[in-house]
Amino acid sequence: MLLYFSCYVAVMSVIAFFMYGADKMFAVKDMRRISEAVLLLIALVGGSIGALFGMIVFRHKTRHLKFQIGVPVILVCQLIAVGYIWIQLNS
Repeated sequence: MLLYFSCYVAVMSVIAFFMYGADKMFAVKDMRRISEAVLLLIALVGGSIGALFGMIVFRHKTRHLKFQIGVPVILVCQLIAVGYIWIQLNS
């Protein structure tokens, strides 16, 4: 079970990372963009690690308050949830 969950988070994080990179490229080239809702949603459904790294590496969405606060808060909430589940399964 843990292996499947870890793989899911890894895949979602890679997808999120590349989505943030793609959106940055689209912004620079003045092309159609990925919506902010979709970028936040990918973080929410398990890609928060990749989203945070994408923000840092590509310097993308770092001035938007909802991303500055939202993505780290999503990550912390997910870590707390995983920790809680881990404790419940191993007690």
